[in-house]
Amino acid sequence: MEDVGRGQRRAEFEAEALPHLDALYAFASRLTGGDEARSEDLVQATCLRAFERWEQYEPGTDCRAWLMTILRSTFINEYHSRRTKPTPVDYDDVAERSVFDGRSPDDPEARFFERIVDDRIVEAIDALPDEFRVPLVLSDLQGLKYREISDVLGVPVGTVKSRLHRARRRLQDDLHDYAVEQGIVAR
Repeated sequence: MEDVGRGQRRAEFEAEALPHLDALYAFASRLTGGDEARSEDLVQATCLRAFERWEQYEPGTDCRAWLMTILRSTFINEYHSRRTKPTPVDYDDVAERSVFDGRSPDDPEARFFERIVDDRIVEAIDALPDEFRVPLVLSDLQGLKYREISDVLGVPVGTVKSRLHRARRRLQDDLHDYAVEQGIVAR
Protein backbone atom coordinates (compact mmCIF):
# COMPACT_ATOMS: atom_id res chain seq x y z
CA MET A 1 0.00 0.00 0.00
CA GLU A 2 2.88 2.35 0.80
CA ASP A 3 4.31 1.90 -2.73
CA VAL A 4 0.95 2.97 -4.22
CA GLY A 5 0.99 6.15 -2.12
CA ARG A 6 4.58 6.88 -3.10
CA GLY A 7 3.75 6.26 -6.76
CA GLN A 8 0.79 8.63 -6.59
CA ARG A 9 2.90 11.24 -4.81
CA ARG A 10 5.57 10.92 -7.49
CA ALA A 11 2.99 11.23 -10.29
CA GLU A 12 1.50 14.35 -8.67
CA PHE A 13 4.94 15.86 -8.23
CA GLU A 14 5.90 15.14 -11.84
CA ALA A 15 2.65 16.62 -13.16
CA GLU A 16 2.75 19.77 -11.01
CA ALA A 17 6.42 20.56 -10.50
CA LEU A 18 8.41 19.27 -13.45
CA PRO A 19 6.79 21.55 -16.05
CA HIS A 20 8.56 24.43 -14.25
CA LEU A 21 12.10 23.12 -14.70
CA ASP A 22 12.96 25.66 -17.42
CA ALA A 23 11.81 28.57 -15.25
CA LEU A 24 13.72 27.16 -12.27
CA TYR A 25 16.86 26.80 -14.36
CA ALA A 26 16.57 30.34 -15.71
CA PHE A 27 16.19 31.70 -12.18
CA ALA A 28 19.04 29.54 -10.90
CA SER A 29 21.21 30.77 -13.74
CA ARG A 30 20.48 34.34 -12.71
CA LEU A 31 21.39 33.64 -9.12
CA THR A 32 24.61 31.77 -9.95
CA GLY A 33 25.87 34.31 -12.45
CA GLY A 34 25.27 31.98 -15.37
CA ASP A 35 27.35 29.13 -13.92
CA GLU A 36 25.80 26.18 -15.73
CA ALA A 37 26.99 23.47 -13.33
CA ARG A 38 25.93 25.40 -10.21
CA SER A 39 22.58 26.20 -11.83
CA GLU A 40 21.94 22.54 -12.60
CA ASP A 41 22.96 21.54 -9.07
CA LEU A 42 20.70 24.21 -7.61
CA VAL A 43 17.71 23.04 -9.64
CA GLN A 44 18.41 19.42 -8.70
CA ALA A 45 18.65 20.32 -5.00
CA THR A 46 15.44 22.33 -5.30
CA CYS A 47 13.56 19.44 -6.89
CA LEU A 48 14.81 17.05 -4.24
CA ARG A 49 13.73 19.36 -1.41
CA ALA A 50 10.39 20.02 -3.08
CA PHE A 51 9.73 16.30 -3.50
CA GLU A 52 10.71 15.63 0.12
CA ARG A 53 8.27 18.35 1.22
CA TRP A 54 5.58 17.64 -1.36
CA GLU A 55 2.97 17.06 1.34
CA GLN A 56 3.44 20.75 2.30
CA TYR A 57 2.44 21.94 -1.17
CA GLU A 58 -1.19 23.00 -1.34
CA PRO A 59 -2.77 21.74 -4.59
CA GLY A 60 -4.36 24.55 -6.55
CA THR A 61 -1.80 27.15 -5.46
CA ASP A 62 1.01 28.43 -7.67
CA CYS A 63 3.52 25.59 -7.81
CA ARG A 64 6.07 27.68 -9.74
CA ALA A 65 6.18 30.35 -7.02
CA TRP A 66 6.46 27.63 -4.35
CA LEU A 67 9.38 26.05 -6.22
CA MET A 68 11.07 29.42 -6.75
CA THR A 69 10.85 30.03 -3.01
CA ILE A 70 12.57 26.71 -2.34
CA LEU A 71 15.20 27.47 -4.98
CA ARG A 72 15.94 30.88 -3.51
CA SER A 73 16.21 29.43 0.01
CA THR A 74 18.50 26.68 -1.25
CA PHE A 75 20.69 29.24 -2.99
CA ILE A 76 20.89 31.41 0.13
CA ASN A 77 21.78 28.41 2.29
CA GLU A 78 24.52 27.39 -0.14
CA TYR A 79 25.71 30.98 -0.37
CA HIS A 80 26.09 31.26 3.39
CA SER A 81 27.77 27.89 3.70
CA ARG A 82 30.30 28.72 0.97
CA ARG A 83 30.84 32.32 2.09
CA THR A 84 31.46 33.32 -1.52
CA LYS A 85 30.21 36.31 -3.39
CA PRO A 86 27.96 35.53 -6.37
CA THR A 87 29.31 36.63 -9.72
CA PRO A 88 27.43 39.07 -11.97
CA VAL A 89 24.83 37.65 -14.33
CA ASP A 90 25.61 37.56 -18.04
CA TYR A 91 22.28 37.80 -19.80
CA ASP A 92 23.82 36.36 -22.99
CA ASP A 93 24.21 33.01 -21.19
CA VAL A 94 20.48 32.76 -20.59
CA ALA A 95 18.02 31.50 -23.18
CA GLU A 96 17.27 34.14 -25.79
CA ARG A 97 14.21 35.86 -24.47
CA SER A 98 13.48 39.46 -23.71
CA VAL A 99 14.19 40.22 -20.09
CA PHE A 100 10.87 41.98 -20.02
CA ASP A 101 8.55 39.21 -21.29
CA GLY A 102 5.75 38.26 -18.98
CA ARG A 103 5.44 41.61 -17.26
CA SER A 104 2.15 42.70 -15.86
CA PRO A 105 0.01 44.31 -18.60
CA ASP A 106 -0.72 47.23 -16.26
CA ASP A 107 2.95 47.98 -15.69
CA PRO A 108 3.88 51.01 -17.83
CA GLU A 109 7.50 51.10 -16.67
CA ALA A 110 8.06 47.53 -17.86
CA ARG A 111 6.44 48.40 -21.21
CA PHE A 112 8.86 51.35 -21.54
CA PHE A 113 11.93 49.18 -20.94
CA GLU A 114 10.71 46.46 -23.29
CA ARG A 115 11.30 48.78 -26.25
CA ILE A 116 14.96 49.47 -25.53
CA VAL A 117 16.65 46.24 -24.39
CA ASP A 118 20.14 45.66 -25.86
CA ASP A 119 23.68 44.94 -24.56
CA ARG A 120 24.02 48.33 -22.86
CA ILE A 121 20.72 47.76 -21.06
CA VAL A 122 21.78 44.27 -20.04
CA GLU A 123 25.00 45.67 -18.56
CA ALA A 124 23.00 48.20 -16.57
CA ILE A 125 20.70 45.47 -15.26
CA ASP A 126 23.70 43.33 -14.32
CA ALA A 127 25.11 46.26 -12.35
CA LEU A 128 22.00 46.52 -10.15
CA PRO A 129 22.40 45.30 -6.57
CA ASP A 130 20.79 41.90 -5.91
CA GLU A 131 17.96 43.46 -3.90
CA PHE A 132 16.81 45.24 -7.07
CA ARG A 133 18.02 42.86 -9.80
CA VAL A 134 16.38 39.70 -8.39
CA PRO A 135 12.83 41.16 -8.16
CA LEU A 136 13.31 42.68 -11.65
CA VAL A 137 14.32 39.29 -13.06
CA LEU A 138 11.45 37.51 -11.31
CA SER A 139 8.97 40.06 -12.57
CA ASP A 140 10.17 40.76 -16.05
CA LEU A 141 11.92 37.56 -17.05
CA GLN A 142 9.98 34.96 -15.11
CA GLY A 143 6.65 36.77 -15.29
CA LEU A 144 5.81 36.40 -11.62
CA LYS A 145 3.17 38.68 -10.17
CA TYR A 146 3.88 40.95 -7.20
CA ARG A 147 2.33 38.49 -4.71
CA GLU A 148 4.37 35.61 -6.11
CA ILE A 149 7.60 37.63 -5.93
CA SER A 150 6.66 38.59 -2.38
CA ASP A 151 6.32 34.91 -1.49
CA VAL A 152 9.58 33.95 -3.20
CA LEU A 153 11.60 36.72 -1.57
CA GLY A 154 9.83 36.61 1.78
CA VAL A 155 9.10 40.34 1.74
CA PRO A 156 5.82 42.31 1.68
CA VAL A 157 4.19 43.11 -1.67
CA GLY A 158 4.85 46.80 -1.02
CA THR A 159 8.57 46.07 -0.74
CA VAL A 160 8.46 44.21 -4.07
CA LYS A 161 6.75 47.16 -5.75
CA SER A 162 9.21 49.58 -4.18
CA ARG A 163 12.24 47.56 -5.27
CA LEU A 164 10.91 47.20 -8.80
CA HIS A 165 10.21 50.93 -8.95
CA ARG A 166 13.67 51.77 -7.61
CA ALA A 167 15.36 49.30 -9.98
CA ARG A 168 13.59 50.81 -12.97
CA ARG A 169 14.33 54.36 -11.80
CA ARG A 170 18.00 53.46 -11.43
CA LEU A 171 18.00 52.04 -14.92
CA GLN A 172 16.33 55.16 -16.28
CA ASP A 173 18.90 57.37 -14.56
CA ASP A 174 21.84 55.20 -15.63
CA LEU A 175 20.64 54.97 -19.20
CA HIS A 176 19.25 58.45 -19.85
CA ASP A 177 22.19 59.66 -21.95
CA TYR A 178 22.21 56.39 -23.86
CA ALA A 179 18.48 56.71 -24.56
CA VAL A 180 19.05 60.23 -25.91
CA GLU A 181 21.88 58.96 -28.15
CA GLN A 182 19.59 56.23 -29.49
CA GLY A 183 16.77 58.70 -30.18
CA ILE A 184 14.47 56.99 -27.71
CA VAL A 185 14.22 60.06 -25.48
CA ALA A 186 14.35 63.68 -26.64
CA ARG A 187 16.96 65.97 -25.12
